[in-house]
Amino acid sequence: MRIAEIYASLQGEGLLAGTPSTFVRTSGCNLRCRWCDTPFTSWEPTGAEQSIESILAAVAALEPKHVVVTGGEPLLFDDVADLCRRLRMQGYHVTIETAGTVPLDAPADLMSISPKLASSAPPADTPAGWAARHEAARRRDDVLLTLMAQGPYQLKFVVDSADDIEETLAWIDDLNRAQPGGIDRDRVLFMPQGRTTEELERTTAWLAGECLRTGIRLAPRHHITWFGNTRGT
Repeated sequence: MRIAEIYASLQGEGLLAGTPSTFVRTSGCNLRCRWCDTPFTSWEPTGAEQSIESILAAVAALEPKHVVVTGGEPLLFDDVADLCRRLRMQGYHVTIETAGTVPLDAPADLMSISPKLASSAPPADTPAGWAARHEAARRRDDVLLTLMAQGPYQLKFVVDSADDIEETLAWIDDLNRAQPGGIDRDRVLFMPQGRTTEELERTTAWLAGECLRTGIRLAPRHHITWFGNTRGT
């Protein structure tokens, strides 16, 4: 599979924020989010092909016992399932970070799903028809429900506007109707859109109030505050 980078840092998002983790970042994505903060894995994919053995060796050379398999979209690669299986056999806690659009059965201790809202779409004139391709691929409730049923999960919705809030709440209602017993609302998070500290501050200033109103958790993007929007962090 194509790997953009492997490094140790702190998990900056979600229920495990602050946890020392090794990040295995695959390169390649089936979406083109306008605010993507890792364009080197989507808009202009970079990296080199690596075997599972070489990835395992790179992970073993680092300290953390939590591993985050991320991207891009890691579930595009069939080998990710075997990689995650072998990591767990070696005693690692594995988080998979996915947009929830690809139905690959890969084992994880935490399935971190970031469904993409309508506002994530790239401009209509984006080459290669990516606006239409993105819209056609971004919402797969059947895949979301399958991934959520595999074990512990979190749903992280990137929010940039009041319209995003309403779309998210409607989407949660749809999932509740489709899932027997409903989804675990404590595992739903609003994450402010922002690729700089200044952008995050502006979004978080009003999003915090929306979290209070709706009862949805706020998920700060700590790594940008801690390290800036830089690779390897």
